[in-house]
Amino acid sequence: QVQLVESGGGLVQAGGSLRLSCAASGRTFSSYAMGWFRQAPGKEREFVAAINWSGGRTYYADSVKGRFTISRDNAKNTVYLQMNSLKPEDTAVYYCAAGSLYYCSGYGCYSDPGHFGSWGQGTQVTVSS
Repeated sequence: QVQLVESGGGLVQAGGSLRLSCAASGRTFSSYAMGWFRQAPGKEREFVAAINWSGGRTYYADSVKGRFTISRDNAKNTVYLQMNSLKPEDTAVYYCAAGSLYYCSGYGCYSDPGHFGSWGQGTQVTVSS
């Protein structure tokens, strides 16, 4: 297990940008795949983006492709989500998640929240129109 703490959420106007950070505890951060998920009021949690242990592979939901960028710094035990051209429909609580995922690969694996065993508490992102 790894402990995760998100930060960087807030209120932004449509078209603006935010960068979310997720700081992880533990010395095995570099062995985990990391993901960002979000949940809007009254909706199910949905996949946003994920990155493999080395940062060499990234995956994105179609709704954020071209606008959001996931990255990681294993020396700092941190994963980031750069969000540009934000839209009101991006409003949600954003969660960081960690998972081993050594047993599977590809979008279907990385986008499934069931493969991620550790979750942060979430950070609110609100985009006003």
